[in-house]
Amino acid sequence: MGRDVLAKQPFSQLIGAELAALSPGRCELQVPIGESVKQQHGFVHGGVLSYAADNALTYAGGTALRVPVVTSEFKINYLRPAIGERLIARAEAVHTGKSQAVCRCDVFVVHEGVEKLCAVAQGTIAALPPRA
Repeated sequence: MGRDVLAKQPFSQLIGAELAALSPGRCELQVPIGESVKQQHGFVHGGVLSYAADNALTYAGGTALRVPVVTSEFKINYLRPAIGERLIARAEAVHTGKSQAVCRCDVFVVHEGVEKLCAVAQGTIAALPPRA
């Protein structure tokens, strides 16, 4: 199901995002690093790092809540430039209530087989209201 959701997201398809792992309350999302996701200084654009964190947070929250969800809010801290071959966003739900989950995410860049933490994020994932 998770891969079907990703396949319906045009931006995810555009940048080649892949769902590497998904279980209740946990997600690993990967993005290959190519020239199209870099900014003028040669490292991954912050918007792509935010995308990876946001999507991983939402998957983690959605699988924890087990209902359709959206991101209510999130914050990201950029720690170092992302220079390498691949981004890995690993998220987990740290608290789940009836209608929202608070999740955190570590974003790593893989360069020559070594993972380095390049961003951390936290967000609140909210259940969508039932459709009428």
